[in-house]
Amino acid sequence: MQKGPVHEALKPLCWLIGKWKSIKTEGSYPTIQPFTYRDEIKFESIGQPILNYSSTTWHPEKGNPMHLESGFLRIKPGTNEIAFMVSHNFGLTTLEEGCVCNNELTCKSTQISRMSFVKDPSVVAIERSFKLIEGGNLEIELLMETVRTPLTRHLRAVYEKV
Repeated sequence: MQKGPVHEALKPLCWLIGKWKSIKTEGSYPTIQPFTYRDEIKFESIGQPILNYSSTTWHPEKGNPMHLESGFLRIKPGTNEIAFMVSHNFGLTTLEEGCVCNNELTCKSTQISRMSFVKDPSVVAIERSFKLIEGGNLEIELLMETVRTPLTRHLRAVYEKV
């Protein structure tokens, strides 16, 4: 989605701009049963060296909302360095930093904040990647570490552009 001209600094991220709908998803973690979900993500340009981001996830059979995220993906002009700020509806915010190269973006959390009354266990690390794959689809992988579980893959999804 584009609401204005794409800032020159965003050229390495242009492949992400738009609305993406999940076609294959899997979620797992050592402390929960494996699950699937449906997801729609959006990256939109408003003319700044930043992309607005949103993700809406829902239950594949019941249709009820499961998880919401919103944030901003910023690139340091003249570099491939990125910062991804994400706010989660369950009371967590993350600042993730990394790089974009050849239609792949990788980032790791550098700061995590949470509401004082969020249920345990605390998330202490996030790593995620976005990769343009065969057929022009988008693959996302998210790894998570809590105070009780080491860094482990939590989500993997493939999206098609809408």
